[in-house]
Amino acid sequence: MLALPLSLIFLLSTFSFSHCEPLNVTFREQPPNGTTSAVADNFLGISFELSSFDTLWGSTVDTIPDAMINYLHNINVRTSAPLRIRVGGNGMDGSTYVGSSIPKMLELTDPDAYFNDIPVNFGRVLFDIMNAMYDEVEPMQFIIGLSMRDPANDQNVLELAKDARELLGDRLDAMLLGNEPDLYAGHGTRTDYNLTTYISEIGHVIGDMEEQGIINGSVLGGPTICCGQWSLSDVIQAGLDQYPYKYYTVQHYPNHACQGPNDDNTNVTYYLSHLEVGPYLAWNSDGIALAKEDDIPVLLTEYNTVSCGGTNISSTFAAALWLIDAGLKSAERGFSGAYIHTREAGIQYNLFDPPASTSSEWITGAPYYAALFLAETFSASGNIVVDLNLNDSLHNPSATSAAYGVYDAGSTRGKIVLLNLSEKGDEQVYAIPANITASLHYRLLLAPSVLETSNISWAGQTVGGLGQLVGNQDTFYLDCIDGCTVTVPGAGAALVILGEPDDGDSFYYGNSTIKGFESINGSVNFAPDILTVLLMILVHVLVMRT
Repeated sequence: MLALPLSLIFLLSTFSFSHCEPLNVTFREQPPNGTTSAVADNFLGISFELSSFDTLWGSTVDTIPDAMINYLHNINVRTSAPLRIRVGGNGMDGSTYVGSSIPKMLELTDPDAYFNDIPVNFGRVLFDIMNAMYDEVEPMQFIIGLSMRDPANDQNVLELAKDARELLGDRLDAMLLGNEPDLYAGHGTRTDYNLTTYISEIGHVIGDMEEQGIINGSVLGGPTICCGQWSLSDVIQAGLDQYPYKYYTVQHYPNHACQGPNDDNTNVTYYLSHLEVGPYLAWNSDGIALAKEDDIPVLLTEYNTVSCGGTNISSTFAAALWLIDAGLKSAERGFSGAYIHTREAGIQYNLFDPPASTSSEWITGAPYYAALFLAETFSASGNIVVDLNLNDSLHNPSATSAAYGVYDAGSTRGKIVLLNLSEKGDEQVYAIPANITASLHYRLLLAPSVLETSNISWAGQTVGGLGQLVGNQDTFYLDCIDGCTVTVPGAGAALVILGEPDDGDSFYYGNSTIKGFESINGSVNFAPDILTVLLMILVHVLVMRT
């Protein structure tokens, strides 16, 4: 019996003789004038909420889960620079650092706390676990949060900052002063609170840090605003630019579920519209421009589909496609890094959940597949990301495809990302002209439908119950000297690398699972042309009918 790659099986099983006309991909030889700076290959990061961090990384050094090591290592090996990790969130902003007084990472302090703002006591074991995870997954770079809720009594913040610098050393990338301070007044955290107060209090805390010798050099970040009450340009112009910040930081979700599901936060069509991604990220464009003038990178330290825990669409394949689209758009818009946020078990937008009491297996969320895809999208040579406006997708609300071109830092064409966002499941053929490359190789991100939550594959592989990648890697090769076509089932995504696999820019090949599993070899498959694909489909249908 003929054995077919998983990627092709997906194509066969989802094919319904419904397809769209081929779309011509235009990828200019040089990026447009005024294109933003190149981003590093560790553009993607993962953001964790402190209050549930022990359930994911372990409560002590001896209880670090093998699955989390595998999850993180799978992503880390697909980049050359350290994996970005943030620990923070609203919970950390309201928590208390207790040093060496507890023998585990953290303990909950309020069983009746609001689920979006869970305070804990946490100690030095947090940093022990972060260092131990680094030693397993290496390399990594860490960002932690520092509270600005009570800056008049900042001794606890100073102790936390001092221990973070001492225990993490050069693994500490930055400390972010405050989390969503633009919501302090509206949430009742602070009364009579405004930008003037905020800027003054930032200066007070920084002064105390400098007095105690905690900061020598650039290690601070902020303002980590989220929700439109303040814009980044507002905060910079109010005086943030007088302080020695390493990063400016914001976080943002396109919708929220703080009052429950509604028509907006459960609308899967919104998340499949490329047209909507630009406006989602546009609110800080002026601030990014100001930051660029001062040569300060801007990080999107938290993003996902729906804040306050997500909705039913947050765990779907549509969400994975949106995370890819939004991640690439943020790189194009001038961000230097973007962190997908994950929280405690049961939150619908999570990348992964620990085992339930009746199981030993972890649950992999659809967003994790977006992380794998994005990790392979960015190259060690630097990346200039450009929206190719395929089929006028920047302006056409009916467009069901989008494409990004990725140049290296020397402005040489390197990769193309093709997004088939068809809610109906229509396949799409993309025509690559002869003047772009003589050959290419590509991998596919696939699922049976946009609402699928578990039956998802990246390059033919799925993720098992201990974070291991299962199956052989499928990489397809095409001769493109006279032009060629890449077919992407609907919905789905293709990551296309221009040139031969050994030309310098390539996919990750091999086994990235390091805890408890034998090596899995990758494979390169020579992609059939469209006529061969159609023939194989017909054979498959006939076999299934007999």
